[in-house]
Amino acid sequence: MDNQDLTRTVSEFAEVYERNIDMVYRLCFVLLKNTADADDAVQSVFLKLFNHNKTFYEREHEKAWLIVTTKNTCKDVLKSWWRSRRVDIDVLPEKTHWDNDEQQRDILEKLLRLPEKYRTVLYLYYVEDYSVKEIAKLLDRKESTLQTQLSKGRTRLKTELGGEYRDGKPIQGSI
Repeated sequence: MDNQDLTRTVSEFAEVYERNIDMVYRLCFVLLKNTADADDAVQSVFLKLFNHNKTFYEREHEKAWLIVTTKNTCKDVLKSWWRSRRVDIDVLPEKTHWDNDEQQRDILEKLLRLPEKYRTVLYLYYVEDYSVKEIAKLLDRKESTLQTQLSKGRTRLKTELGGEYRDGKPIQGSI
């Protein structure tokens, strides 16, 4: 492809963008109900258009393709893992439940001293309540590896705490 073809392609893309940006943004905003996600979705839609390098023979076909692509992109955003796992900052409590319980705070401090591979897995499993399967997906590791890391991490944490703990409480006579 020579430089003139590239310039034509970029200028054609710019024209399509200018013609449709308002419609695509409004549709994204209506479907996603916030500006940050709408901005990201608009960018994704036009990136798909640019990478697709599709030639439209009429403006209605162009508009229809953009509407369908916008709807599908927004549906992907709505069902994404990230969206289902995040919480608005207003919903979070001012203080954590660790602040009130010295024993829990001690456990958290010792947890944070563990090597990263144990610390991350234990934190995600016990504090954030992810399943082994979900953690495996998140960290791109095998479930069996995570189960081993959970077991070894528990053992190391028990050693750090100076005894046997079950459900965050010391077992009688272990300390």
